[in-house]
Amino acid sequence: MADFYHRYRRGYPQAVIDALVDAFKLTRDDIVVDVGCGTGQLTLPIADRVRAVVGVDPEPDMLLRARRAAGEQGVANAGWIVGADTDIPMLGALLGNRTVGAVTIGQALHWMNHEELFRALVPLVRPGGGVAVVTNGAPLWLQDTAWSQALRGCLEQWLGLRLTRTCGTDDASGRRYRGGLTAAGFDLSETSVDYVDELDLDQIVGGVYSALPVDRLPAPDQRPLFAEQIRRALEQQAPFTEHVHVTMLIGRIGTGAGL
Repeated sequence: MADFYHRYRRGYPQAVIDALVDAFKLTRDDIVVDVGCGTGQLTLPIADRVRAVVGVDPEPDMLLRARRAAGEQGVANAGWIVGADTDIPMLGALLGNRTVGAVTIGQALHWMNHEELFRALVPLVRPGGGVAVVTNGAPLWLQDTAWSQALRGCLEQWLGLRLTRTCGTDDASGRRYRGGLTAAGFDLSETSVDYVDELDLDQIVGGVYSALPVDRLPAPDQRPLFAEQIRRALEQQAPFTEHVHVTMLIGRIGTGAGL
């Protein structure tokens, strides 16, 4: 699963990293914590802009692959901690209060109790720092294109269920996250980055693998048939153009906080 995630999960354009650095005025003195970091899609590109990054994820295999990716990319200032959103108070005890420039959560918040997490993050971040909830486009099967609709039909037939989960990219989730940040005392703003990508069938199949829960993944001996069914469903819909809308929900702690 970690290899699928590392190979096929979307990364983030440089414009997204620039926007996060600007939002929290990050410098080479700052620490950034990436909660639900997976294999480091957001953790690693921000490392070059700060003193250190800490990736937190409950899956040891994800962190092992992230550590390997850091070595392959020559990133020496990234650390990795096995943990969930409920472990943030422990991380605060380890790093100390008001020590973190930003906490990023890249398309993983739908797995977490966002209200409790936001409250737990308040004492961790420095004045002017805060939390960034980053979504990286809708799931491949929920986009407004003919190939995405064909993919959805194919997957629903294979899995025997309707695919409705948006991974936190829908408007209702955004409203809940905004409300949670405001209730926790963060000052709210929002920015976005749009880009276009061209996918091939291998990337679409791999992207599906990276997004499915482990218990829904086709067994290894079924994967050739699974990939062939997707190919047949989509072959008339090429090219596979993806319009990706990256949203960054920014919650900042006022510069007078804690002083």
